[in-house]
Amino acid sequence: MDIASILGIILGVLTLIVGMIAKGASPSALVNPAALIIIFVGTFSAILVAFPFRDLKKFPSLLKTIFTTQNTMTETELVDFFVDKANITKREGILGLQKGLEDIQEPFLKKGIELILEGKTSEDIENILYQEIDAREERHSGYSSIFTLAGSFAPTLGVLGAVIGLISALGNLNDMDKLGHSIAAAFVATLYGIFTGYVLMHPMANKLKRKSKQEILIANIAITGILALQEGSSAMTIKSKLMPYLPQSAQRESGESDGQTS
Repeated sequence: MDIASILGIILGVLTLIVGMIAKGASPSALVNPAALIIIFVGTFSAILVAFPFRDLKKFPSLLKTIFTTQNTMTETELVDFFVDKANITKREGILGLQKGLEDIQEPFLKKGIELILEGKTSEDIENILYQEIDAREERHSGYSSIFTLAGSFAPTLGVLGAVIGLISALGNLNDMDKLGHSIAAAFVATLYGIFTGYVLMHPMANKLKRKSKQEILIANIAITGILALQEGSSAMTIKSKLMPYLPQSAQRESGESDGQTS
């Protein structure tokens, strides 16, 4: 579970409620079915027009991606993986990579090892894997744009909701009490639109982009390690090639452990 995403939304809602109370407004004013329909159904309708349905079918899985942590290898785990495989190939040759192949959980990494075992050249392996990365980046960009556009549509639809509410309010010019209530209700849609766009949709789009960036980073580390294995590089050579991908803290820890080992 991605605690940060859930906590962010909860804090956003609480900030809205506390802010209204601090300004002397009643949170019950937020209970406005018409505003909810205009914002959420309207935004969904606009997204249906903007994207093919095959992309929108991914929406539930995208939400799952946003609210769950990625079950992928870390940069450090990946470096350790390739150092271990380099030691195996030094003792047993390339065919030693067959051991534990079925235990590899990362499909991209497993595919790279299989390409080595198939006897593919470095150029072929590089082309195949980078094509997969390019295709993955393209898909991820399309998915995040769903949330980005939804975040742009929602505030605009909030203005539309306010206009509709004001039209209704103008019908109560003879009753000042009803007029004031109607004007206040008219702007609830605007509030929903801004909140949906800038507290929900745009941050969700950014979260998808960040997770995609991390996934692509792991894939690039994997390619570097796979090509090094295919070339028969030593464990130390592979580690030196992969170290620049690690965060500074991990690099320092690795350097300290190497010093203790030596």
